Amino acid sequence: MKYIVKQNHRTEFPNPIILKQGEKVIIGQTSEETIGETQYDENWTNWIFCTKLDKSNEGWVPKQIIEVENDFGTITEDYSAKELDVDNGTIVEGIKELNGWLLSRDEKTNEIGWIPLDKISKI
Repeated sequence: MKYIVKQNHRTEFPNPIILKQGEKVIIGQTSEETIGETQYDENWTNWIFCTKLDKSNEGWVPKQIIEVENDFGTITEDYSAKELDVDNGTIVEGIKELNGWLLSRDEKTNEIGWIPLDKISKI
């Protein structure tokens, strides 16, 4: 399915967490726990802040791809938190929708990354 960007989007995270299936992570707060503490609102749910075991990177990971065991989790599929920087009017192809975001491919550059659903419309 194709989408048009209706509002510019720029990532705030220049070094996104990238995880492989089977990788172990340290579990932190959930997005629900951070509502009211940060810029996130009640529509931003089902995310867990994770840290790589070697502490080389951290970031938000969808709950749906983590098997949680105490303070640790196992990643159930490859995942990159890379966001796609896009401008108003950019056409993207939707790959996967999850937790208020769309994994997208920019039709011009072929770059892949996440865009918030509230910044795009189906065409």
